[in-house]
Amino acid sequence: MTNVPLSTSDRDLLRQLRRLGAATVRELCESCDVTATAIRQRLGRLESAALVEKEIVRHGRGRPRNCYKLTDNGLQQLGENYAELAQLLWEQLANIDDPGIRGKLIDSLRSAMVERYGSSVDGATLKDRIRQLGAALAQRGADVEIDDREAGEGGLPILRENNCPYHRLAAADGTICELEQSVFESVLDAEVELTACCMDGHHCCEFEVTERSGHEEVSAVSPGSEPR
Repeated sequence: MTNVPLSTSDRDLLRQLRRLGAATVRELCESCDVTATAIRQRLGRLESAALVEKEIVRHGRGRPRNCYKLTDNGLQQLGENYAELAQLLWEQLANIDDPGIRGKLIDSLRSAMVERYGSSVDGATLKDRIRQLGAALAQRGADVEIDDREAGEGGLPILRENNCPYHRLAAADGTICELEQSVFESVLDAEVELTACCMDGHHCCEFEVTERSGHEEVSAVSPGSEPR
């Protein structure tokens, strides 16, 4: 599941539904102290995002009621707080004294990332693969552009991340940027250069891609090592 950007009011409604378990529009109006129109608008947005679902509840001979509850995605949306855990895990990797063990763990992490992002990247041309990688990143919540107007060397489009997907990690250790770059190289089977980086004060991260002259082994990356 990708993290869905939510307004404060929509997130508040999700929290209320989590506390109530399931609720009608009227119950949500009372709980949130807003109008039925506002509640229905919020529920509509959350249903479209697959974070809330409606169910019909019948009690005896009375009129059935429409109740709303969180989906599994909705529960995950409220419970996702992986940034701190990811940072702690990365710090622990960096603190492993044995370079052999540290290298194996980083290689395993890199391979998992290549498999995840590369599973839907199989284009015959490098340009196709760049677009497919951009789509794979966007599916996982990244704000990605494939920019043909600023084509890099060889006329290939530039892959641009408008938000850093690893902001906290990169702020503490810039080698996470090298890891991402090496993953992209393997997924695309091409040379990838990070030409702009949010951590260097740019408003985005930009990757220029060029055809690989030979099939060289991508060098391993270790957390805490000197960035290139």
